[in-house]
Amino acid sequence: MQGIPHAVDLASKPEVTAFFDKATNTVSYVVKDPGSQACAVIDSVMDIDYAAGRIAYQSADEIIAFIRERGLALEWLIETHVHADHLSGAPYIQGKLGGRIGIGDRITVVQETFGKIFNEGTEFQRDGSQFDRLFADGDTYAIGGMTVFTMHTPGHTPACMTHVIGDAAFVGDTLFMPDGGSARADFPGGDARTLYRSIRRVLSLPPSTRLFMCHDYGPNGREIRWETTVAEQRAHNIHVRDGIGEDEFVEKREARDRTLAMPKLIIPSLQVNMKAGELPRPDETGKRFLKVPLNTL
Repeated sequence: MQGIPHAVDLASKPEVTAFFDKATNTVSYVVKDPGSQACAVIDSVMDIDYAAGRIAYQSADEIIAFIRERGLALEWLIETHVHADHLSGAPYIQGKLGGRIGIGDRITVVQETFGKIFNEGTEFQRDGSQFDRLFADGDTYAIGGMTVFTMHTPGHTPACMTHVIGDAAFVGDTLFMPDGGSARADFPGGDARTLYRSIRRVLSLPPSTRLFMCHDYGPNGREIRWETTVAEQRAHNIHVRDGIGEDEFVEKREARDRTLAMPKLIIPSLQVNMKAGELPRPDETGKRFLKVPLNTL
């Protein structure tokens, strides 16, 4: 693909293990360098009982146990974007295993937008400094001996990034499985036309490239799946297969978005995830609180 640095070996095959969180339909991944014990975690989950205001770490603990049992060395905790449907477990995992937390550099746009919505005040830094690394389009980084290439793929959110690791690409919410189509584009900073162009960029990767989804909802009752290929998406994706043009996609995506309710966990998720997964600071009594903006989202 034009624009991928020579250091990126698209033929290498990272070892990918998926962890499905049923409560949020989120898929997290441990990605291992086949030539070493180095690994990365992509899109981890922290559990929340929203009605009870209770945080738990069962999903993250499962990933931690997997890494420890295999003697892996965690180098990166990657967020493909600021998730609106689950809370990140990255700081918790980092506290147990180390590693650096990374996200796309347009996180600053998300922080500026939602910093105002949640009235975060001047103490909330909107420069992405809560994260260890901000990735720009075309950046590279290493997981052991593997070189990772980052693609800015906005449309769902301004900060969405696809991470290309050998013959695998982790697309976040840019794409769903072929029978699921694509993610919504109606959040603040989202745009259906931009999303279409980002998807076509992903689908210009080699046809055999493995694509790993962040979510799956089992359309029409099928079993949950999270892995597909560029070729399969180009042939069968109900929203963006070859032959569906930009205007047709935008019309259908915007019509679909008008029918969708907000995600159940959008309020806690955005407040936590735009701060690299850190929970609100405790008050003088040791209690932590989230805000509910009225008539805003």
